[in-house]
Amino acid sequence: MAYRIAIVDDRSQNRISLSEKINYSGEVEIVFMARNGKDYLDQLKKLPRNQHPQLVLMDIDMPEMNGIEAVRNSHDLYEDIKYIMLTVFDDDDKLFDAIQAGADGYLLKEERIDSILNAIKEVIEQQGAPMSPSIARKALNLLTSAKRADSKGPNTSLSDREMDILKGLVKGLDYKKIADELFLSPHTVRTHITNIYEKLHVTSKIQAVTLALKNKWV
Repeated sequence: MAYRIAIVDDRSQNRISLSEKINYSGEVEIVFMARNGKDYLDQLKKLPRNQHPQLVLMDIDMPEMNGIEAVRNSHDLYEDIKYIMLTVFDDDDKLFDAIQAGADGYLLKEERIDSILNAIKEVIEQQGAPMSPSIARKALNLLTSAKRADSKGPNTSLSDREMDILKGLVKGLDYKKIADELFLSPHTVRTHITNIYEKLHVTSKIQAVTLALKNKWV
């Protein structure tokens, strides 16, 4: 029995190329393809639940609604659907945001098609969490760095505004959404985040959020 999947990517050529390669394997059925997160959610709502994809190959950077927002918005509504993020960048913050949003795997688009197919099987059959090797190393390094930063005994004397921004990071909001919520400019938010990193002795969002959650600051 073929695995039911959906493909979400804003570039039509990417969707077509990936679908052709996957179809050739004979192991999957492509339920539908979408051009962004909003299009994906709209198409999903029109389908009976028994026709939903089991897994979605989700691009990250897309207009209208990016992949991370799409996963976050749909995760509570359609908890049985699994997500593998496909991206051209192994960006620290996007990696953390995708995992926090509910992604089950994280692969670079340059992966061979057999690796993508194996990842689909791993997530659906074994509840695995496949990652491209370079991304897995980066995730491990980030977590290790966060642990080291915690052992240094960070300065927690954050201002009220900095604590508000840290709460936004914990909720998974990006700089623009934090700025909108707090009626600040994105530039001001970035400045505050730089100060937060310095006070906590961290260098990325995942480290700051890990410390905040571990120490129950928010």
